[in-house]
Amino acid sequence: MARSKAGSKVKTRGNSRVEPGGADGFWDRPMLINLLADMLLLGGGALLAWAGAMMFQSLPVFPLKQVVVATSPDQVSRAQIEFTARRALTGNFFTVNLETAQTAFERMPWVRSASLRRIWPDGIELQFEEHRVVARWTPQDGEARLVSTRGEVFVASSREPLPAFSGPEGSAPRVLARYREFSDELAAIGRKPAAIRLSAREAWQIKLDDGVVLELGRDQPKHPLAERLSRFTTHYAVASRSASSRLQAIGVVDMRYPNGFALKASKS
Repeated sequence: MARSKAGSKVKTRGNSRVEPGGADGFWDRPMLINLLADMLLLGGGALLAWAGAMMFQSLPVFPLKQVVVATSPDQVSRAQIEFTARRALTGNFFTVNLETAQTAFERMPWVRSASLRRIWPDGIELQFEEHRVVARWTPQDGEARLVSTRGEVFVASSREPLPAFSGPEGSAPRVLARYREFSDELAAIGRKPAAIRLSAREAWQIKLDDGVVLELGRDQPKHPLAERLSRFTTHYAVASRSASSRLQAIGVVDMRYPNGFALKASKS
C-alpha cells in the first residue's frame, strides 16, 4: 500500500469549483448598494420638500391683507388696481410671485412700468409709472392708441383734445420730434399743429388748428423742412396784417416748391 510522504498535507474544498473571472451579484457590491440608497434618500427628500412647500402654500398662514399704492395714479382707477390685485396676488406673504404680478399690472392701460415689494408681515407695496400722453396714434385692430411724451405708442383712450399723429409703424418717435419742432416755429404766428402725417414715401403734412393744411414734402439737404416752414410763417405773418379775410379762404398751402408756394382755396 502506498503511503504519502511524511509531512505532506493535502487540502480539498469538497465539491465546490471556482470559475476564473466569475462576477459577483448585485448584493455582493456594497458600492452599488450605497449609491442606490443615496439616490433613494435624495429623491425622497426632494419629494418631501415639494409636498411641504405645497402644504405651506395652502395653509392659512401669513396671508396677504393689504396692497399699498405708493404713487397716486392719474389715469389708473382704484377699481382696476383692485381687480388686477385679486387675480395676480395669489398665495401668501412668502409664496406670492411678484414677477408674475408685475407683468399683470403692466398690462393695464396707461401703465408704463410697475414695481412691487413685500411689506412685513402681510402687505405688498405697489408703485406705478404712467404714460404721459401727447397725441393720438392711428388705431390698430379696432383699439385706440396714444403716443406718450417718450414717443412710445400704447393702447388706451382719452377724451382730451389731442393732436393726431399718423405714419408707418415704428415712426412715432420721429413724428413726435417733428411735432415739437413745428410747434416752436408755428407759435410765432399763434398757430398749433392739429395733425401731423408722415407718408410711406417720407413726405410730411401738417394740419393747423385753423384747418389749413401744409404740404411740406420730403426733407432734403438743399431744401430742409425747417426752411419751408419758416417761409410759410414769414408770409403768413405779413398776410395776416394786410388781408386777414383772405386767409380764411385758404385750404391747402403747398410748400414743396424751392422758392415759393401754391395756394388752394378751402372747399367751404
